[in-house]
Amino acid sequence: MSTALRPALPAGEQARTPREVLTAMSGLLLAMFVSILANTIVANALPTIVGDLRGDQTGYTWVVTATLLATTAVTPIWGKLADLFSKKLLVQAAIVIFLIGSIGAGFAHSMEVLIAWRFVQGIGAGGLQALTQVVIAALISPRERGRFAGYTGSVLAAATVSGPLIGGLLVHTPALGWRWCFFVGVPVALLALVVLQRTLTVPTLPREVHLDYWGATLITGGVSALLVWVSLAGDQFPWVSPVSFSLVGLGVAALVAAVFVERRVPEPVVPMWLLRDRTVVLSVLGSIVVGCVMFGGSVFLGQYFQIGRSYDPTAAGLLTLPLIGGMLLGTTGGGQLISRFGRWKPYLVAGGIFLTGGLALMSTVNHTTPIPLVGAYLVVLGLGLGLTIQNFLLAVQNTVDITDIGAASSLVAFLRAMGGTVGVTVLGVLLDNRVTNALGNSDTELSDLPTLGPAEASVLRDAYGDGIGTVFGVTAVASLLTLAAVLLIREVPLRTTVARTPPKPAVEAPAPAAGS
Repeated sequence: MSTALRPALPAGEQARTPREVLTAMSGLLLAMFVSILANTIVANALPTIVGDLRGDQTGYTWVVTATLLATTAVTPIWGKLADLFSKKLLVQAAIVIFLIGSIGAGFAHSMEVLIAWRFVQGIGAGGLQALTQVVIAALISPRERGRFAGYTGSVLAAATVSGPLIGGLLVHTPALGWRWCFFVGVPVALLALVVLQRTLTVPTLPREVHLDYWGATLITGGVSALLVWVSLAGDQFPWVSPVSFSLVGLGVAALVAAVFVERRVPEPVVPMWLLRDRTVVLSVLGSIVVGCVMFGGSVFLGQYFQIGRSYDPTAAGLLTLPLIGGMLLGTTGGGQLISRFGRWKPYLVAGGIFLTGGLALMSTVNHTTPIPLVGAYLVVLGLGLGLTIQNFLLAVQNTVDITDIGAASSLVAFLRAMGGTVGVTVLGVLLDNRVTNALGNSDTELSDLPTLGPAEASVLRDAYGDGIGTVFGVTAVASLLTLAAVLLIREVPLRTTVARTPPKPAVEAPAPAAGS
């Protein structure tokens, strides 16, 4: 390993040792952890929260939807701002917004107030998730970045999978309770704020600022309308209904108008040329399925172990550790090999194969599958996630210049989050239909589980245990899109500088001739 990393722009920027980079990254990773945790920690706490605040099914849905909606919708905006303004100040601003939202949610005494603060929390979380990758790209060249990929991948996996476990523990601890699902991230975020202030130095390239207000508004509005439709259709209103048609029409019209605007403004939120770049397009397509698997894993694995296999929330969280282990091995091992040999496509292809294979294996599970075998399948799936999630982003960041790194990185994160939100919703509908068909004419619902007799409860649990396999089977078919993307993507050698085009050294003007 080299003792120093390549300097970032501007040309006078000092080279950073790996220790200095890790010190700066520690604050970023802390912030990234709590931002992702905010989306997953309420999974096991929601029934208690809704009961305590006297909420209904609509409120139950919106506690989750509000954060996912805000996080997804603002991601491209945060990324573009990072190309125009100080990345360090933007990260700090996102942490402050996240802190305000978390504290407000923790003190909420009604469902309406909780949902509002969750939306604020999501705005900050979206900034942290987008900006972390942008700042890392501004600090480390693509060739060296693989050495540090394991850290970001591990944080991503740990926060995604451990959220429901931590939430369950907090709810069942008498001295704490559900409010600590929101308070628990506050000290960590404050620590991240202090560490970043003391250690992080990121260059800001001077450029003329043109804020794309219309583009930001249209993109946010269009995405929000479509996410609201996907998240609530089938529950709050029928899929085929005037409300559905209105939301879809509004969302599509706003996004079409956004494309028109983005092609004409000097600093678009999403530069249209990115969508003409083969590497960017294939990476984005592959990331959609990866996002679906990553976010869906925490939701459906929790249901499988808790409902289908009768484990308590703590045990269910521990049984997902093989998935985290596989992701850790994939991100760390793959990153080290990429930095050592300078090749990234072989590991991306291997990740696509492991991802599809792991999902195919998980499609065979049912309510009688031996738990050690399920764990082995999860290791394979985790390897696939670990080898793809960071390397798709690396391929994109290696393609674009530092001046567009924010917009490009946030585009990948945005579509990955979209894939997760849409995928979890659609797969949830599929699971409900599968369970309903398995139960036949029974009127039993999941909410009836605590009051059912042993025989009836067993039938319901078996239906969920068997239905999860169908969910993973459908995802395995969708993962063929990821596999095709990694096979078609063209490998570009990893550059050893942060900028694609190194700055030219200044040329001194010749001294004036004597007597002139």
